[in-house]
Amino acid sequence: MASSTETVAAREHVAEAARRLAAQGLVVGTAGNVSERVNDHHVAISPTGATLEALTPEQVCVIDLDGELVGGELEPTSELTLHLGVYQRYDAGAVVHTHSPMATAVACSVDEVPVVHYHMLALGGSVQVAPYATFGTPELAELTLDALDGRSAALMANHGAIVYAADAPAAVESALLLEWACSVYWHASALGPPRVLDPEQQHAVVSAVLERGYGQVRPGAR
Repeated sequence: MASSTETVAAREHVAEAARRLAAQGLVVGTAGNVSERVNDHHVAISPTGATLEALTPEQVCVIDLDGELVGGELEPTSELTLHLGVYQRYDAGAVVHTHSPMATAVACSVDEVPVVHYHMLALGGSVQVAPYATFGTPELAELTLDALDGRSAALMANHGAIVYAADAPAAVESALLLEWACSVYWHASALGPPRVLDPEQQHAVVSAVLERGYGQVRPGAR
């Protein structure tokens, strides 16, 4: 199994991410799950039936990439197959699955959230909605993995949302961004058909970010 230092850190990250998601209103009670890759062989993942707002590192499970429990006393989340699929197909560092209110509402109504704001490019662009399938099934995992192709976020019809990132804190930020984007889209749609950024406009945003060094710290700055 992974070294104790790696494992302890990953379990702490998962527990902290779960509590932050709850504090931000993106998960309620036991509805949602978080995982973070420990190394090439193990994943720390929230347990089934756990109250996420009070999740502790000791409650977080550690599994191998075949889904076998190798650490912790609780069983992993029912969406285990989905999390493992993201790691295997997209080489993610962490995965967050929520039933956040606005993302879930939008996932009940549309097949895609178009790029209505340039911040959505941080998630890969438009957000696809995976067709409905029963929770915890291989079918749901496969449909959701397909919806993630070329993106780091997707919605799950009549179910919720999923994002992946380099680590659990970054995945929480992506989940918050996705919920915000769905809220913007919902409000814009209430006023009329939203204006959508076309490919040329999206490319211009990417070029501007690169040219201006947006988000980078100036050398020598403190």
